[in-house]
Amino acid sequence: MTHFVTDSSCDLPLEFIEEHNIETVPLTIRVNNQEFNEGINITPHEFYELMYNSKSLPKTAHPSPASFARVFDKLGKDGEDVICLTIASTLSGAYQSACIAKNMTKTIVHVFDTLAASSGHALQVMKAVELSKQCNMTSEIIEKLKKYRDKMDIFILLDTLDNIIKGGRLSKLHGTIAKIMDVKVLLRNFGGTIKMVEKIRGKKKSLKKVLEMIGQSKNKALSDNYFYITHVDNAEDAEFIKKEIMRLFSPKGVFIHEMGPTVSTYAGKGGLIISY
Repeated sequence: MTHFVTDSSCDLPLEFIEEHNIETVPLTIRVNNQEFNEGINITPHEFYELMYNSKSLPKTAHPSPASFARVFDKLGKDGEDVICLTIASTLSGAYQSACIAKNMTKTIVHVFDTLAASSGHALQVMKAVELSKQCNMTSEIIEKLKKYRDKMDIFILLDTLDNIIKGGRLSKLHGTIAKIMDVKVLLRNFGGTIKMVEKIRGKKKSLKKVLEMIGQSKNKALSDNYFYITHVDNAEDAEFIKKEIMRLFSPKGVFIHEMGPTVSTYAGKGGLIISY
């Protein structure tokens, strides 16, 4: 048996986590001088309200090595392996903390960098669980998981630039101009590096562009894929994207879930992440 550990930024449904006995190590979020542990003492909607009303961008902090080590020690009591899947090392120090924790425990731990966040991270945890039912060796799970990760595509659509302004990455003047012109920003994850691919005027055009790029992004049939969509208080657009994906590409399935505090801090209100 292989045990799975992840961090709270993966945005998996609680039902899935409990069904498959996945240990989740929380990240910390600080907003309006209040500190919370993601997935423990604050819900996504509670966080959204605090975030919207905060003049400054919330701050996130990765788990300490000791937090991971405690979980590794607990799971390794029976001599079984642990696979720990973390948010991209380029986006958080969670991966580094888990690597340090690996050397603090006698448990055999394999730390896996998903090179993703939120829905892309979630899909890889789900894939790892699926592979554990097919593979006898942990090394085989890791090898197949790497191939799955490296074929993954992730698009991020920002509905507002408010959080980018709060974080100081865009001036208020430019942000006001973008708001007046109804500019949406489309980003793409390239192996853990987030790059802007297009600025689009208007929500309808931006949703259409995402679907267009999904159709162009794979050489193989998208019917082989599962899609996972996370959103910040934007179930309407997430459902629209789901219906269009089902209509256009006939995938194996499309999951929708709310984005948690860690990643929604950067995606902002209305943000969407589409992974497959």
